[in-house]
Amino acid sequence: MNLKFAATGLAVVLSLAGCQRTSSDYGSSSLPPLQAQPVPPVQSGQLPPPGVQGSQFPAPPTSQTATMTANAAPPGTAMDFTKEQLVGNWRVANGGSSCDMFLTLTNLGGGSRGGTRRCVGPLTTMGAWDVANKQLLLKDRDGNVIGTLYKTADNQFSGSTSSGQPISLSR
Repeated sequence: MNLKFAATGLAVVLSLAGCQRTSSDYGSSSLPPLQAQPVPPVQSGQLPPPGVQGSQFPAPPTSQTATMTANAAPPGTAMDFTKEQLVGNWRVANGGSSCDMFLTLTNLGGGSRGGTRRCVGPLTTMGAWDVANKQLLLKDRDGNVIGTLYKTADNQFSGSTSSGQPISLSR
């Protein structure tokens, strides 16, 4: 019994030894203070307008995006649909590849929030969608139309991306 008591007492003494102060003055430091460092002067001037050669900003879009609008006439075979019918998960076929698209009714600027997973090309930038004139308009995060689709059957939409590539949605 005395051996167990002695071993326990030794363990307590050793553990408390790690908690002792080694110095009475914690505020002192043996390190010298940091020296101030020079800072380069601030430059000022005019930025070049967007799209100018050498600018860090990309030029504004000039592709077919402008022609893909809600004012385009739908094909005669296009069926009526509502936004509520589109909410949820869709399987996307686009240029020989497939991916997933998610559509919600959460407002996002000029449309509703949406997104894609494992898509390629312009669909990777999809952030919103809208419905107008029997069209499902897919939009990038800046609000530019990147695809237009029409309802062709129950749970089936077909159309094209802004670059002219065929696209279809199904579930």
